[in-house]
Amino acid sequence: MKLHNLTVAEGSLHASKRVGRGLGSGMGKTSTRGQKGAGARSGGAINPGFEGGQLPIYRRLPKRGFKSLNRVEYKVVDLQSIDMVEEETIDLTEYFKEPVKVLNNGEIKSKKTVIANAFSASAKAAIEKAGGKCILASDKGASQEEDEVK
Repeated sequence: MKLHNLTVAEGSLHASKRVGRGLGSGMGKTSTRGQKGAGARSGGAINPGFEGGQLPIYRRLPKRGFKSLNRVEYKVVDLQSIDMVEEETIDLTEYFKEPVKVLNNGEIKSKKTVIANAFSASAKAAIEKAGGKCILASDKGASQEEDEVK
């Protein structure tokens, strides 16, 4: 199968509803908005969380947790991606601004030296089993800032 052979599923495409185009169309005059009221006016829409005056679910449920301001969000690189690279030493910190974490997704067959900010335990074991090394890189941005402060 190729891109030029793909077709749209039967019945999945619908013509857009043309409203307000005369009484004979079946959707003339009030244009499917009913008679009077807030819903018939322009700008008359209720909020997505509105439940008709009942206490909404986001207020009924308790508040839980928070997002830490100091959390570290890693870019994820899989072992199968590392195995595709021909170089023996790979410094993943050069390719991304964010810290990089290596995860054990796929296999690594060749001996590689991998430099990253974090490794999952299974990824580290797989790299070392293939005869490679895992080197933890300190955050480059943080170390440069500390040097400037001193």
